[in-house]
Amino acid sequence: MFLETYRILEAALRDATGAESADLVDGGEHADFATTIAFSLAKKERKAPMAIAADLAERLAPALDPHGIRVDTKGPYINFHVSDAYVRETVKAALEPGFGRLPEQGGRVNLEHTSANPNGPLHVGHIRNSIIGDTLARAFRKAGYTLEVHYYVNDMGRQIAIVSWGFDHIELAAEEGEKGDHHIARVYVAANRRIEADESIVADIDRLMQQIEAGDPETARKFRAVVSRCLDGFKVTMKNLNVVHDRFVWESDFVRNGDMRRIIEKLDRMPEAIHEGTLAIDLSAFGFEKEYVVRRSDGTSVYAARDLAYHTWKGRNFERVIDVLGADHKLIGSQLQCTLQLMGERPPEIVIFEFVSLPEGSMSTRAGKFISADELIAEVTNKAYDEVSDRRPELPEEEREGIARAVALAAIRYDIVKVSPEKSTVFNWEEALDFERQSGPYVQYSHARACSILEKAGAFEYAYEFTDPHEIALAKQIARFPAVIDQVVRDLRPHLLAIYARDLADLFNSFYRYVPVLRSEGVTLQSRLTLVRAAQNTLKEALETLGIDAISTM
Repeated sequence: MFLETYRILEAALRDATGAESADLVDGGEHADFATTIAFSLAKKERKAPMAIAADLAERLAPALDPHGIRVDTKGPYINFHVSDAYVRETVKAALEPGFGRLPEQGGRVNLEHTSANPNGPLHVGHIRNSIIGDTLARAFRKAGYTLEVHYYVNDMGRQIAIVSWGFDHIELAAEEGEKGDHHIARVYVAANRRIEADESIVADIDRLMQQIEAGDPETARKFRAVVSRCLDGFKVTMKNLNVVHDRFVWESDFVRNGDMRRIIEKLDRMPEAIHEGTLAIDLSAFGFEKEYVVRRSDGTSVYAARDLAYHTWKGRNFERVIDVLGADHKLIGSQLQCTLQLMGERPPEIVIFEFVSLPEGSMSTRAGKFISADELIAEVTNKAYDEVSDRRPELPEEEREGIARAVALAAIRYDIVKVSPEKSTVFNWEEALDFERQSGPYVQYSHARACSILEKAGAFEYAYEFTDPHEIALAKQIARFPAVIDQVVRDLRPHLLAIYARDLADLFNSFYRYVPVLRSEGVTLQSRLTLVRAAQNTLKEALETLGIDAISTM
């Protein structure tokens, strides 16, 4: 109802003023919606904003009255108030399975995320990419889009050449039960130490880079073998984080099928091409001092050339292309966008995120100094198990372990996604697992509390008589859910969904604290149970869109 009402108000304001923007905002304590449009019209009409607001309110009232929307003014602000029918219809809608899903949208969307170099396990610094990307993917599907999620596999990079060399020259067998990505990290670290001690090895690495570019079958086989081994480990980690990719796209495919060669030939002929041993693109027209290199002086391509081929393919096959990249890729991401524009191709939208870290400090795979995502998951799961065991010692161990896994996942995913992407964050173990704070487990616990109320109540008839302010506030927050999904996909801001879920949990817990539910009688009892069911369903849909299990007991 929120989204529908917003659009009704937007259309009415545009009809009444001819303005492109309706300047609609949250009404705060005074109203459900408000507009500041009188300020923007004041210069144009040369009238006081207060007079404009009064005149507009008078003209809007007849158009909005059939929709049950009341209009008034407070100084230069025009306020809009929804009716009781808005609350009733919201609760009815929120009882339906899949509540929050928007109508099917036209066009296909491509979303690429994670795409970490396969030279060691995913660490804490990587998984913010995975969690932001996966949350966006779930929101896009909830918003009715046809979506394909990619992991772009760097199987031709220098790091892979180093790993391949390491497997050929260093005796370092996998340990019993060791995941492939962890084994590869040890080989990669050992190979880098050899290179630091003996610079002549660099020539061997360069030779491997030339061989893979030339399509040497044996080199390609070795590269693919080590990359596949690492990816198998990644997939286990991502499964434990509830992160899903539809497709793994290998960069070497764009070399083999000739796409990269055609891109380089096109760039070579462009007026912005710079030929000074290397092939680079002059992007000074876009404000970049640094040239965008696509081919080395020895004739081998760099990552950017394959990336341009990949993005050209994506732009021609999808109507919307989105990349999730770390802040250290901000420059090359911008250069990629500008080069694609010069080529006449569709540039991607890019979500840049700052990094998540632990109190222990920063991480480096090359130096062998990192805390893997696997270690983080294991540690948080152990802490969650202790918390669940303290709270619910009567539960069988297997059930406590299942709850602990779900709580750990909620703690990690929520704590990472709740912060807007452009802000750095430190993962705090205690805060993330605090059931009483505004954390993932806190939202889960609110859902479990609603499930418990409904279980105690048993069967009941739906009713829709709401008069208590806590009931109405909760229903109006429920109404916002589809609009939040819409805003997340429009603005690529997944943290808005986390904030919404926390606020919904807060309002549900306030309702539970101040409004007697099971002690009520008659139609009041039925109405309050109906509202609990609507809140439980909305919390479930919000949690699942966040990639978090909506468990019914904690």
